[in-house]
Amino acid sequence: MTFGIDDLPVRDELRGKSPYGAPQLDVPVRLNTNENPYPLPEPLVERIAERVREVARDLNRYPDRDAVELRTALAAYLTKTGHHRLGIENVWAANGSNEVIQQLLQTFGGPGRTAIGFEPSYSMHALIARGTGTGWISGPRGEDFAIDLPAAERAVAEHKPDVVFVTTPNNPTGSAVPPETVLALYDAAQAAKPSIVVVDEAYIEFSHGDSLLPLLAGRPHLVISRTMSKAFGAAGLRLGYLAAHPAVVDAVQLVRLPYHLSAITQATALAALEHTDTLLKYVEQLKAERDRLVAELRAAGYDVVESDANFVQFGRFADAHQVWQRILDRGVLVRDNGVPGWLRVSAGTPEENDAFLDAVRHIKKESQA
Repeated sequence: MTFGIDDLPVRDELRGKSPYGAPQLDVPVRLNTNENPYPLPEPLVERIAERVREVARDLNRYPDRDAVELRTALAAYLTKTGHHRLGIENVWAANGSNEVIQQLLQTFGGPGRTAIGFEPSYSMHALIARGTGTGWISGPRGEDFAIDLPAAERAVAEHKPDVVFVTTPNNPTGSAVPPETVLALYDAAQAAKPSIVVVDEAYIEFSHGDSLLPLLAGRPHLVISRTMSKAFGAAGLRLGYLAAHPAVVDAVQLVRLPYHLSAITQATALAALEHTDTLLKYVEQLKAERDRLVAELRAAGYDVVESDANFVQFGRFADAHQVWQRILDRGVLVRDNGVPGWLRVSAGTPEENDAFLDAVRHIKKESQA
């Protein structure tokens, strides 16, 4: 008899669940995980090596547990690009934005508390809620995948969640959330509880609009979450961060693990922040490629959700997984993340995008034959 996970005393809410993750397949073109397809420029690679070499001499010591230099640099970056002045007291960093979200839910969620998100959205919000013992509420969206604001306000008033998630640009749809919607949800959340409102801006550098960082002024229950995985092309670094009122930054430190950010991670992130101007040029290239994908997919006869991110949701399909497999058979891996009738493709290099477009055009012609 085989002993498996079901034979362990796993928490009831974890039974029957699957771990998060996209397929990692060995194919010529991988456009399924929203990574930046461009390798880091060589001057940055050399600067990373220099900074890591400097800290390597002291690896017998614990790293700076408060990441003072890194948080100062992140605050300067956010102030420069976000049109809102921030200091080190407003910024916290962790191992990817997922750990930021986990720390927020450990602090403001947990057993007996609830969080709400408006789905389809980033599925890790619900998964991390479950992992922290936080009850999850799936909030409403419209047929166009926009947040149905009157319905969302009613849901917040009814359920009185402790944490509210708003993802903009939204993953997987790519659509941005208007600032007016975020403000209305913030007001509804404060009237109901009050509760923490987390705006997940993982893809904001790719947006046509501006960051919602200026909304932090006068709103101590608002949190903006960010990552260096996307625009900075540093998915392998695993560095996420948040901007919020200093009281929120103090609160999440109550649950942080000691010395949670390694000296190597901090040094690498600092090197990347020295090269923001260069890295953001790649963002402009990807935005142009994303817009090309939208135009070409529509020209080929597909429905496309307008995108403010580095990916595009397209459809509609009677059997999305079958189309996913047909695209894969032509050497291109996209994402089937369970939104009925839709698939998602990351913006890659021009050559990668050409291969994807050739595949979907071929499939469209076959379906019309």
